[in-house]
Amino acid sequence: MDHKIMKEFVQGLGAGEASRVLQVLLDSDPGLVKKAYRAAVEVAGDVDPYEIMDDVFSSLENLDEDDLGSRAGRTRYGYVEPCDAAWEMFEEALGPFIYEMKRNQERALPAVAKAHCIGIIKGLQRYEGESISELSDWLVDAPGEFIDTVVMEWKKGNPSEEDIEEVMGIARGSLPTL
Repeated sequence: MDHKIMKEFVQGLGAGEASRVLQVLLDSDPGLVKKAYRAAVEVAGDVDPYEIMDDVFSSLENLDEDDLGSRAGRTRYGYVEPCDAAWEMFEEALGPFIYEMKRNQERALPAVAKAHCIGIIKGLQRYEGESISELSDWLVDAPGEFIDTVVMEWKKGNPSEEDIEEVMGIARGSLPTL
């Protein structure tokens, strides 16, 4: 069979199928584990803080005030303040980004975790400065408080002093670096 056709077939597999194929290959040839690990680290390390910043900003900017209306007010459990509901929505929107940062810390990928941290911080700063969402009126202090939360979570991964200094500069807005 033609090499090009085989390659196109393999590249066309869905995520689940590709994962099973990789598992079969690793089980059948233990020598491939090191190659697969290096490739996985390379792929996982290909993180762009600008993309993360844009994704964070979009996730926050797209929070819907109609959702706030359905979460706030009288419930069968009592009354939920609109501000509390807005903060909960904000936290939920940031959750996947923080999870990914922490996951990379656990995978011993400190540079990737740092890139996620910086992207999240810059996304929060962008939201604070550029948001036109009606929901942002309920979240005046949220970006700054969540920047502190993100930095604290990132620091749990024991980053280097140089990395801490750089990230803290970005968090304070004194470093334009990304």
